[in-house]
Amino acid sequence: MTYQARRHVTGWVGWVWFAGLMMIMSGVFNAISGLYAIFKGDFYIQTARRLLLFDLTAWGWVHLLLGVLLVVAGVAVSVGQTWARVVAAVLVMINAITQLIWITINPWWSLAVIALDVVILYALIVHGREAAEAGR
Repeated sequence: MTYQARRHVTGWVGWVWFAGLMMIMSGVFNAISGLYAIFKGDFYIQTARRLLLFDLTAWGWVHLLLGVLLVVAGVAVSVGQTWARVVAAVLVMINAITQLIWITINPWWSLAVIALDVVILYALIVHGREAAEAGR
C-alpha cells in the first residue's frame, strides 16, 4: 500500500468557488448591460466624443461577448477545471479594464465591479491551487 500525504485545505477553497459563481453573475450582468447598450443605447448619457475607439453600441457588443466568456469560465472554475483558473484570471483582468473604460457611462457600477474583480483575482491566483487539490 502506498500512502499519499494530503495537504491541508483551507477555507479559501470556498472562496475560489465563490469567485467562480461571482464570475457567472458578473458575466450575466455584463451581458445584460451589453444588450441594453446595443438595443437601447439612448438610456445611457452619450457625449459628442466616443468612448476611446468605439461608440456605445460597439462597447455593448464588447460587454456582451465578455459576459458570455465570463459565464463559461466561471462555470469551469466552479467545477474545478485547472485551465479555467488561468483563463478566468485573464478574463477578469480584461473585465476590470473594460469597466474602467465604461466608468464614464456608469461610474458606481463600474467601481463596484472593479472591486469585485480584485477579490476574484486574489482568490483565483493565491488560492486556486488549493481548489484544484481539493477536487482530487
